[in-house]
Amino acid sequence: MTTPHPGPGDAAPQPLPAAPGAEQHPALALVNTRTVRPTGAFDDLAEPAGALDWLTGTGLLPARRTLTAGEAGRLRTLRESVRELFTARLTGAAPDRAALAGLNEALAAAPFTGRLHWAAAGDGPRLESRPAGGTPLDAALTRLARDAAELLSGPQAETIAACAAGDCIRYFLRTHGARQWCSQRCGDRVRAARHYARTRAAETT
Repeated sequence: MTTPHPGPGDAAPQPLPAAPGAEQHPALALVNTRTVRPTGAFDDLAEPAGALDWLTGTGLLPARRTLTAGEAGRLRTLRESVRELFTARLTGAAPDRAALAGLNEALAAAPFTGRLHWAAAGDGPRLESRPAGGTPLDAALTRLARDAAELLSGPQAETIAACAAGDCIRYFLRTHGARQWCSQRCGDRVRAARHYARTRAAETT
């Protein structure tokens, strides 16, 4: 991971566990590439190398490809658009026009076409969507934007949630109604802080 404000000897923090829903929805994983930790704010996409690692790690770009600073910037721009739209969905506010335009621009970055695969008699047919033009990055951005659009407009939109830990900015899909945190780590930290506050209050009374 990288941080926008590294200092001498700064070390990358341990990776956080994937938030619920992030492994199924790359758009959710994209939003969560920017995090806040007790040691500061971190951005997995701050540098082209980190952005490339994330894209290849999620299978959105082929391995051994380079990424320019401008291309990494396009990925970060889409991330912030999706984050703004997630926030609007949660709060019921009107979506930011620039964020909506950014998502729609990414949706149109690469045309896709369908292809039916049927490998063997024992296997069922599978419809696959493949890019029909544009660059590999264009295709990656369109896949991310399409996933975000489907998540925002589909039945799972009601499950989009922001982590209730005050110092966390990650999103997750609520797997059950009582879930408040994006990870057990956040939940444990909040409970520990509450316990400490109660203990301190008891000591002063």
